[in-house]
Amino acid sequence: MSELLKSIDLTQIEMHKERQYRIEGWCLFTDGMEFTLEVRGDNSAVLSSKRLTRKREDLKEVLKGIKIPEDAGFAFYLSDIPDIVEKFKTIGIYVISADGEEEIFSKKTEELQKEYEFAKIFFNVDYLELVGKQIVIRGWVIDLDEKESIKVEDERGISLPHRMERLVRPDVNKNYKLANQDYKCAFNISIMRKEIQGQELRIIFSNGTAEKSYVINMKEFDFEHSRKGRLKKALAKENKENNKAYISKYGWKAFYHYLETQMNPHYGDYNLWLKQHSATVPMLRRQKNQHFKYEPLISVVIPLYNTPLKYLKEIIDSVLQQSYSKVQLCLADGSTDRGVEKFVLRKYGKNPHVVYKKLENNGGISENTNAALALAAGDFIMLADHDDIVAKDAVYEIVKAINQNPETDIVYTDEDKVTMDGKDFFEPCFKPDFNLDFLRSSNYICHIFVVRRILIHEIGGFRKEFDGAQDFDLILRCCEKARVIAHVPKILYHWRSHPNSTAGNPDSKMYAFEAGRKALEEHYRRVGIKASVELTKIFGRYRTFFEIEGEPRISIIIPNKDHIDDLDKCLKSVYEKSSYENFEIIIAENNSVEKETFAYYEMLANTHENLRVITWKGVFNYAAINNYAVQYASGDYYLFLNNDVEIISQHWMEEMLGYCQREDVGITGAKLYYPDETVQHAGVVIGLGGIAGHVFSCIPREEYGYGARLVSAQDLSAVTAACMMTDKRIFEAVDGFDESFEVAFNDVDYCMKVRALDKLVVFTPYAELYHYESKSRGKEETAAQLERFRGEVERFRRKWPDILKNGDPYYNKNLTLKKGDCSLRK
Repeated sequence: MSELLKSIDLTQIEMHKERQYRIEGWCLFTDGMEFTLEVRGDNSAVLSSKRLTRKREDLKEVLKGIKIPEDAGFAFYLSDIPDIVEKFKTIGIYVISADGEEEIFSKKTEELQKEYEFAKIFFNVDYLELVGKQIVIRGWVIDLDEKESIKVEDERGISLPHRMERLVRPDVNKNYKLANQDYKCAFNISIMRKEIQGQELRIIFSNGTAEKSYVINMKEFDFEHSRKGRLKKALAKENKENNKAYISKYGWKAFYHYLETQMNPHYGDYNLWLKQHSATVPMLRRQKNQHFKYEPLISVVIPLYNTPLKYLKEIIDSVLQQSYSKVQLCLADGSTDRGVEKFVLRKYGKNPHVVYKKLENNGGISENTNAALALAAGDFIMLADHDDIVAKDAVYEIVKAINQNPETDIVYTDEDKVTMDGKDFFEPCFKPDFNLDFLRSSNYICHIFVVRRILIHEIGGFRKEFDGAQDFDLILRCCEKARVIAHVPKILYHWRSHPNSTAGNPDSKMYAFEAGRKALEEHYRRVGIKASVELTKIFGRYRTFFEIEGEPRISIIIPNKDHIDDLDKCLKSVYEKSSYENFEIIIAENNSVEKETFAYYEMLANTHENLRVITWKGVFNYAAINNYAVQYASGDYYLFLNNDVEIISQHWMEEMLGYCQREDVGITGAKLYYPDETVQHAGVVIGLGGIAGHVFSCIPREEYGYGARLVSAQDLSAVTAACMMTDKRIFEAVDGFDESFEVAFNDVDYCMKVRALDKLVVFTPYAELYHYESKSRGKEETAAQLERFRGEVERFRRKWPDILKNGDPYYNKNLTLKKGDCSLRK
């Protein structure tokens, strides 16, 4: 007798291609009887009779003694799910054979609809952290019909007070093929920890019919973010081998500092730090009584537009309570809310320091600011936003900086962000001294910006066509003409972060970044540099492409002693990955002893017309070897390269040459990685570790770094000669490398000499290489080597005492010199 055997193994909604309902299983008759399968709606309408067959070899073990046909397995894919749900109450799969019909699967379309709505929701949490007293949750969520909503609740379903911002995530939108590529699928949620009284915090993603949850166990969260919890995580079993390697490489003392960093995230205690480093009441009192040789009037210019009165009062009071008294506050009010006008006139109308004008029309940010500028009588103009906070000693510090150099035309300061209630400060922005290429990567100057009034009038004030990036456009034009640009390395401005501000929600003003890109391209045209600018994936971060003039020859100089495997990897990467063609390679042979090395050299010479091997017979002296090798170079530019590097980026030479061709640039450095995908070199900070050290060393390759400096072109004091390009004329002007630095600091010293010519040293993150650090030389471990190193340290101290005393101008005195992670200096 024939028996029907069957099983439904899988039912699921699939969204990655078409929106389909997938049903998989198997069925067969024990006597091999033929049959067909149909999917029906309400046992009447045939929805599909086209089954995909599957071999089911696995059934042979289960159904022993029964012949398993080739088409025992089946799969159905039902499209148009909303249409099916609308027309039918059930769907079923029916087996039709000589014995009749039998239903082997049934589902109510009401349940199918729920599954469909549930499957349409996709989400991911990218970041969960305790920042100060706030829990910050960042990620993205998509309902494919763009109908999702987000709720923040406890386990009882009670809504919790929170702040939420929605942002565009182009990568996610593209991945899910959304019709609206500008859809704001990303979210940034912040909630005060004290608001959560229950055991759980739940983020509910709903589309009206179905919902998914992301649940945070608060007991676990609190422990993980406590000192004890962070320490436990750092010492966890899975980190044991990494910790052992760290101790072996850096020692126990360094490991102790590493653990300290893990227990205290860089700026977790920033509020305490800020209190300790802010002006005290006695200090402010002394500042009020101090007199400068030059006491300019500072006009603080603020355009108003429907400013919340609480915030307006805070910014006005913070200006009027300055410890330096010669301050004028210029307010141009384009508000549609007459309450702003009434408040200002009632509260500050009789104050002689306040000049207020009600504008007839709101002309936008640029025109309103120009109207405020027209009210200014000061020698210098200070720009501020209408809802931020200025530190009470800000103007004092600015005037102090102006008095230090009478040619100062611009002053800017450090800044941070402040929560909406003005109670918590976070994300301190400790800036370098004036850094032209960093400014061309992003508007790092931002707040506070102070400029001589005659200069701002000379350049024509703000331009409406750059609204959104009007401050960036103005700063670029002012910096082009300024004689001296001073930087005060103190947090003197607090930028209020809220959803409509680029401080808290960069995507809310995406147009601003495009305006900034255009402003930057105009800047290049004004200064006579042929370049184009592109937006990067980081909001407000720009990448410049410089037009190569002609096709200058680049001489790549590589010292080598044996280790032909390393050299071969290096050379193959240069030849195979480089898109720039006009280069030569000079290998400086230095006392190799292996026969294979010289056979390899001969093979290279026979293979590459643009490669030659020269011989340096002296002892190893990196500076001397390179000075000797350049005598054989025919290039316009020298590119010093270690033999233990491997090229990653195709256009690395063009990227470095684009900077090096500029008249104001003397050196270009590249971004190097260890083989484990962590950063080996992203620039050198003078004073780091005592003399000079690599900033961001050992940070994962994908990290942006403090202030996104790992992914920004910028000027630095020094870069490594493991990959360094320099103009031949510059090299000759400073007499090359100082050969008294045999091994250490010769590249840093060379950079310092070039900087002494008033030429820039530029780091670009877009020329990328692997660096198999010092494999060919080994460690410094003999007594003679250690003595030589100590001698080079002392020689560097004597030669460059000023920068070691005053600090690296491209770093910031508030950041630590003990390690390269840009954490707070304690």
